[in-house]
Amino acid sequence: MSLKLTVGDLTIHRIIEQETTFLPALELLSGLTPDLLAENKPWMREVGAIDENDWLILCFQSYIVKTPHHTILVDSCIGNDKPRPLRPKWNMKTDDTYMRALAAAGFSPGDIDFVMCTHLHADHVGWNTRVEGGRWVPTFPNARYVFAKNEFDYWTEQHAKAPVPPFADSVLPIVETDKAEIVRHDYAIGDHVRILPTPGHTPGHVAFAFGRGKDDAVISGDLMHSPLQTRHPELSAKFDVDQAAAAATRRNFLERYCDSDTLCCTAHFPSPSSGKIRRWGNGFSCEAVAG
Repeated sequence: MSLKLTVGDLTIHRIIEQETTFLPALELLSGLTPDLLAENKPWMREVGAIDENDWLILCFQSYIVKTPHHTILVDSCIGNDKPRPLRPKWNMKTDDTYMRALAAAGFSPGDIDFVMCTHLHADHVGWNTRVEGGRWVPTFPNARYVFAKNEFDYWTEQHAKAPVPPFADSVLPIVETDKAEIVRHDYAIGDHVRILPTPGHTPGHVAFAFGRGKDDAVISGDLMHSPLQTRHPELSAKFDVDQAAAAATRRNFLERYCDSDTLCCTAHFPSPSSGKIRRWGNGFSCEAVAG
């Protein structure tokens, strides 16, 4: 299992916080039937995407992309000391797994130039902040934090109606310390980083494409959670705010990168988590690339 990939003039590291069972497949994926699950179970077991009790196995990780000019961390995972009572494996964690993985990849928090969030769910913003002296402070002190405007506006509105803990402890402290860049869909950094709107899972969900003038790699965030959704793009997760939009976005994304050389780096597929998109019947597959 490689945690480092090279593509074009990019080096991409995976920083894994957890790789574990998450929810039963039939619960997470709306529209999944017992028959369709049974049909797909053999290959899913083979790639480590499902356990013997039919629970999906998900990886929770960040990607660090080194371009010739910047060190960019995409999606800051779960974090420590965060109250997440509905997710026991995330709730008030105090382990050093993430920081050890960061160090093992050769990085310290001060090395990160940009933190980019595909969306603002708890397991994608957690390490944006850490506790210091009873306050939430930016974990990556030299970084600019990039949030898509549609996404930020959506959660601002939700948080005004009822408290959204991840927004309060992992996003607002970044805004308050003036380290946030709230960006529109034309956002780019030089000729190496571009934003790709991928709505559905959340209204402002985005993917990030990397590469000089072409997409050598794309980090897809939560437009898909399990390899089963590449074979059957119509299967949306129960957490998708707009399941129909998510399904359309997923198919469009897979079509866009199908049979290309673009490396697709998924947020939650089991290790090695990254691969090339290929056609598979009426759907697709993500052919693993392990470095």
